[in-house]
Amino acid sequence: MKMRRLGLYLAACTAILTGLSGNAHADNWYPFPAQQIEPPFAADGKAVDVEYTPLEKAEKPWKVCVSFPHMKDAYWLGVDYGVVEQAKDLGVKLNVVEAGGYTELAKQISQIEDCVSSGAEAVIIGAISFDGLNNLVKEITAKGIPVIDVINGISSPNVTAKSLVSFYTMGYETGAYLAKKHPAGSDPVKVGWFPGPAGAGWVEAANKGFLDAVRGSSLKVLDPKFGDTGKEVQLKLVEDLLQAEPDVKYIAGTAVTAEAAQGVIRERGLKGEVDLLSFYMTPGVYEGIKRGFIAASPADSMVIQGRVAVDQVVRALEKKDLIKHVGPKIFVLDSENIDTVSKDTILPPDGFKPAFAVN
Repeated sequence: MKMRRLGLYLAACTAILTGLSGNAHADNWYPFPAQQIEPPFAADGKAVDVEYTPLEKAEKPWKVCVSFPHMKDAYWLGVDYGVVEQAKDLGVKLNVVEAGGYTELAKQISQIEDCVSSGAEAVIIGAISFDGLNNLVKEITAKGIPVIDVINGISSPNVTAKSLVSFYTMGYETGAYLAKKHPAGSDPVKVGWFPGPAGAGWVEAANKGFLDAVRGSSLKVLDPKFGDTGKEVQLKLVEDLLQAEPDVKYIAGTAVTAEAAQGVIRERGLKGEVDLLSFYMTPGVYEGIKRGFIAASPADSMVIQGRVAVDQVVRALEKKDLIKHVGPKIFVLDSENIDTVSKDTILPPDGFKPAFAVN
C-alpha cells in the first residue's frame, strides 16, 4: 500500500513538472502533490507529504457560499475558477460574493451573514483579516455550519478546515531565491519590498518569511511598503520607491506589484537594472517570467486550493474523512524551469471570466 501511494505521488509530481498532462480536466487534476499540517492549525505544525484526491460526487446538491476579499486581480480569479469547477464536478450549488478590497472587512462580514440567512449550508472564506472574522466564524460554526478557511488564513480555532499554503513559506522562498544570488560578503544591493495590505494574515506571514530568508545575506531590504492589491495603489508605491531609491536593484512583492511594475521598468529603460519578483503566481506573473520581465515566483497552485476547499466542505457536511489542514506543494518558477511546468495545474485557463454561481 505504501509503495502504491508513493507511486501515485511521484506520478502526480511528474505530471506537474513535465507539463505532459495537457489541459487540466476534472478527471486528471488529482491525485495532487500536497502537504498536510500536523497537528492541524498549529503555527509550528509539521508538513507531511500527501496526495490529495477529492470525492467523486456529493450525496446531495448542498448550498455553499464562498466569500472572497475581491476579484480585482487574476489570483482570486484563479481561486474562483477552482471553486466553481469543483462545485460542478461534485454537483453542489455555489454562491460567490466578493467584498471589493482589503479595506472592506465590514462588507465581507455582512455578505457572509446574508449568505447564512439565505440558507447557505456551508461557507468558504478567503479572509480580509486574520483576526477580524473570528466572532463571525464562532457564531456560524455554533449553528453546525462548516467554515473552510481558504488561501488567506483565519486565526479562529473554530474553522472546520483549512485549504491553504504557508505564505510564510511563499515569502521565504522568494527571499531565499534572492539571498542565494547575494550571499554574505558580496556587494550589497537594495531591495524594495511590497508585501500587500497591512493586517491581512497572508501578508504578515509572507513579510516574516521574506525577511527571515534574507537575513545574513548582502541584501539591504528597504522598509516594507504596505498597500491594497489594486493596480493603481501598487503602481504608485513602485513609482514612489523608484523616485526615492534610484539605485534599487530588486522590486519584490505581490503579484500585482510585479505586474504593475513591468510597464514602469520598460518605460524608464530599467530592464536588466531592476529585476522584479512576486511571492505568488498569477497569469500576469507567469507571462512576465516567460517574457523575461519578471525573474521568479513561487507557485502555490491557487486553482487547486479552491478545488480542495469545496471538497473539504462537502466532506465536512457528509461527515466523511477530512484532511483538516492541507495545501499544494510549493515550487519556484523562473526562466530555467517555466517551460517544464503544466500551466493548467497552477492557473485558470485563458479567457476565464469571474463566475458567481453554480446552480
